[in-house]
This record gives sequence, structure tokens and C-alpha cells, in this order.
Amino acid sequence: MARSIKSITNPKLSLNILDPQEVQRIHTATLDVIENVGVRFPSKRALDIWAAHGATVDWETQIVKAPGYLIEEALKKAPPAYALAARDPAQDLPLDGNHVFVGTDGCGVEVIDIHSGERRRSCLQDVVEIARVADYLEEVGFHWVAVSAQDKPPHTRGLHELKAIWDNSTKHAQTESIYSEKEARAAIEMAAVIAGGREALRKRPVLSIMQCTAPPLGHDGGSLDAALIGAEAGVPVGFMTMAACLTTGPATLAGNLVVGNAEVISATALIQLAYPGAPVFYAAAQTASDLRTGAYTGGGPEDYLFGAATNVLSDFYNIPLSMGSFATGAKEPNWQAGVDNSLSTFMACVVMSDMLLGVGFLHGSRIWSYAQMLLDCEIFSIIHKMMQGIVVDDETLALEAIRAVGPGGNFLKQKHTLRHMREIFLPQFMDRRPYNEWQEKGDGPADWALAKARQILESHQPDLLDARTSAELQAIIQSVE
Repeated sequence: MARSIKSITNPKLSLNILDPQEVQRIHTATLDVIENVGVRFPSKRALDIWAAHGATVDWETQIVKAPGYLIEEALKKAPPAYALAARDPAQDLPLDGNHVFVGTDGCGVEVIDIHSGERRRSCLQDVVEIARVADYLEEVGFHWVAVSAQDKPPHTRGLHELKAIWDNSTKHAQTESIYSEKEARAAIEMAAVIAGGREALRKRPVLSIMQCTAPPLGHDGGSLDAALIGAEAGVPVGFMTMAACLTTGPATLAGNLVVGNAEVISATALIQLAYPGAPVFYAAAQTASDLRTGAYTGGGPEDYLFGAATNVLSDFYNIPLSMGSFATGAKEPNWQAGVDNSLSTFMACVVMSDMLLGVGFLHGSRIWSYAQMLLDCEIFSIIHKMMQGIVVDDETLALEAIRAVGPGGNFLKQKHTLRHMREIFLPQFMDRRPYNEWQEKGDGPADWALAKARQILESHQPDLLDARTSAELQAIIQSVE
């Protein structure tokens, strides 16, 4: 039986990070950049679409300069809400601005082996096992393809990864590993098999496709072509900017938002020019480069602020958001990981980002850790509880129980306590043991999380894809290979 999915809904907490005038200034600056600086679109199909709609196209440099009104009119055609479908309809995810769902992170190339603890290259079996554990966890609402199946051919690797997820989980699959038109057509064909046909896929998209931009102010040609194929089939597509202050973006946060915003909304507008009304989403994982090395940080106050600000921008354009969260720069599950992942996720949740990515990764989305996966899910559970706020009504004010206990008593035996005691958050991995027990045993949250992951992998039996459908997916992959 498919497990339920935990999401944040109807929150009582809120945050204002950019006022309407500041959002408008960022938008105006973004349109200025697109019209006067331009964005690179290295795809003949994309350039043809821009040229057909009156944009200025430099065919040699592949830079497009589009007037602001063209971008704005195109974005108005994007649907503000839709659902990401799952193999099990009970696990469909409404992207309506009132839910926050968590997914795994993607494209990792190394894994801390769940049995040996050794760091090694990722392979297809890792995709299978991560999918099985994610299928069990109620905090994980959807799959990103967590790690790369490096033991499969590069031109079909993304297809093998998708099949591994559909074989081992009933939840929605979102891929960031489809980089060409040919692979995209095969992925759509596979998704149609899962959904029950092309029209069924359009109504219930069991696949969504995310593409990374090429900052500053650029895109990848194969990714553009793949996204257009997805949009043509009615599959939700999004573009993620990872512009970093100092290197691929300005040093200032507002300037970095402008660069990333120009990348995302220019590509989103392209999709709407080609297929008006196609489901799209805004995606971002902006950061600041490290002042010492220039490297990607995967954590810090800039990341947390970007996480909140980007949701304000996606709300301004009235499209769902997929936000990079978690994915700490820490090398192991430690205090740095806790700080990074708690603050980044809280900031993204309090502004109601639709999709959060990053569960399970260390070292800035490079290394997969099962222990970190379980700890990240606990972080989300804590924030999920916080977002419910404090309910004040006759029952919660508890006057009857207070009168019954009076001064000097306790509330343990009160019926009111029995009715509400299970509302108190009970952690799995936070260490609340007596000091002496902690000192004697010498273990801790990371050990418990790893043991829990092993137990899930050994005991959880997902609702497997039927053999005939699985064989159809394999045949599609073989036809590409």
C-alpha cells in the first residue's frame, strides 16, 4: 500500500522579504537585461521561435534580445496551478500555492555506501535503493533523480534512472537528467506508458522535467530542445538558475536575483510562445561563491535569503516554484548540515515554496548520504510542526483542565492531556537521553538515522511496477541505445 505524503498546508506563519515596489524594480531590471543585454539560446528551434515572435536574434552569437512586453505577455499564458501526478493518484501533488512538498536532490555523482560507509561513484543500483527508501518516507513527496547512474551509457542514463524510480516507487518523478531531444522523446514515451497514453499523460503528468540554465545569461541547447519536447506533450517543465554571487552573478544579492530571473523567465517565456498554456515552473538554487576559493558554497545566509526571495518572484509571475533547499556544503551530517538545512528549509517553507529539493545530499549536492536523508526529513517534520502555529480556541485554552489541577498539581492524568498529548512533536533522531547514557553509549543521531535507512531498505516493499509495463520501458530504452 502506498504511504501518505506530508506537506505544509494553510500555514499560520508568514514572512515578508521583498515589498511590492522592490519586486517591481527587480522585474523591471530583468526586462532591461533581456531586452538590452540579451540571453544566449544555443538551439536552432529556440532561435526560430524567438525570431517568429519579433525578438532580435543574433544568429552567430545565438543571443536573443526580446522586448519586455513580449516576455510579459508570454508569461501571462502560463497556468498558475496544476498537479504533479503520481503512479498512485492518492499521492498526486497539487501545486496551488498552498502546499510545500519535499523531494530528494539530484545529479549526485558519489554515494556514502549504506553498508560499508565508504565513499564511491554512484551507479544505477543506488538510484533503485534511494527510490525505495524515498518511497517509504512520508516527508518525501516526489523524486528527483538523486544520483547519476554512471554505469549506464551517457545518452540513455537519464532514461535508466527514470525507469528505476517508476519500478520502485508510486510517487511523482522529476528529472534533471534529460539533455537532448532524442532522450526527451523517449522519456515522454515512457511516461505515456505509465500514464496510459499520450492524452492521459497530458491530463495526469507522472513526469516533470527540470533544466539548469547556463549562467550568466545563457542556456544549454540540448536542454532547451528537451524542454520544448516536454512542453509539447503537456509535461511540466522548469528552468533552474544557479547563479552565484561573485562568479556567475553580481556580488550583490539583488543583482544576482536579476541575472537568475532573466535566465528563468526568458526560457519560461520561450515555452509559452511555443506552447501557450503549457505547465511550467520557476526553479532556483542561487548562492554565493566562497570568498576564499570561489567554489559553490551550498549554505550560508545568502542562500537562505535567495530561497525566500525567489518564491516572491515566482508568485509575482503566478507560477509554481521548485526551490533548492537542504543540500548543505557540510562533508558529513554535523552541526553545519543542521544549520544549513534548517535555515534554508525554514525560509523556503515560510514563504510557501511549492517544491523543495535537496534531501539527502552533502558537500553541496555532490555526495549522497542516507543518514543525511533521514535527518533532513526530521528537519522538515520540525518545520512542518512549526508552520502549524498556535491554535487558540476554547479547547486549546484548557481552562477546564487548569481548574481541575489547580496550583501545585500536574496535568498527566487529565483527559484533556490524553486528547492532545500526541500533538506534541516526538523526534526520531534528536538526542534527548540523559547525559550519562549519552556518554556511555557514544552513538548519536547520524548513527540512528543510518540504522533506520538500512531497516527501511531491508523491510519496505514498494508497490512495484508490473512486469509487462517495466518491460515496455526497457524496450523504449533499448531502442534509443
